Amino acid sequence: MATRSSSPVLVPAREGRAFTVSAGQRIRISDVQGGQVGDVFAFAADNPAEHHSAAHTRAHVDRLFPAPGEQFVTTRRRPILTLIDDTSPGHHDLLIPACDPARYAALGADRHASCAENLHAALAPLGMRIDVVPQPINVFMHIRVNADQTLSWLPAETRSGDAVTFEAALDCIVVVSACPQDLVGINGGRPTPLAVHVSDPVA
Repeated sequence: MATRSSSPVLVPAREGRAFTVSAGQRIRISDVQGGQVGDVFAFAADNPAEHHSAAHTRAHVDRLFPAPGEQFVTTRRRPILTLIDDTSPGHHDLLIPACDPARYAALGADRHASCAENLHAALAPLGMRIDVVPQPINVFMHIRVNADQTLSWLPAETRSGDAVTFEAALDCIVVVSACPQDLVGINGGRPTPLAVHVSDPVA
């Protein structure tokens, strides 16, 4: 089931969880042990066909990578989340798609957990089915654009307890996947859990 919590919920390494978040509520994603990437997906609660769009967000904020105070918008260009606090080193990605079975097959692993499968599994108890996996907000993921326009995939620099907090602009379903990637060194080779806390804003 989707989780609406007043206490943190652990997202185990290599798994995903869905959370119901009302407009005005906040969702805080914490790196439990450090060095872990999280794939974050957000869907409008009244129309899951409308979801966060990395491409539309880049056009909206004129940046490759997100920064505190900036909004993330949907396929209809409506704000859905705002990044309101970041205690991490500030590396987050809007360029790289969710890992999926085809990605791992290309890396030589035919059977491997993936963020795409985690998304489907997290949405299934809600009766939600999607045909296309949206490009996620890759929190804590350190992708560097080099001078020659190539990309470097660097290990996440987060430490235990580092966190990002989003505020919902719409009633939405947010899915958080503790990325299973262990064949490319973004997680330091060993995926670990994330913690998620949904709360009302402080008055």
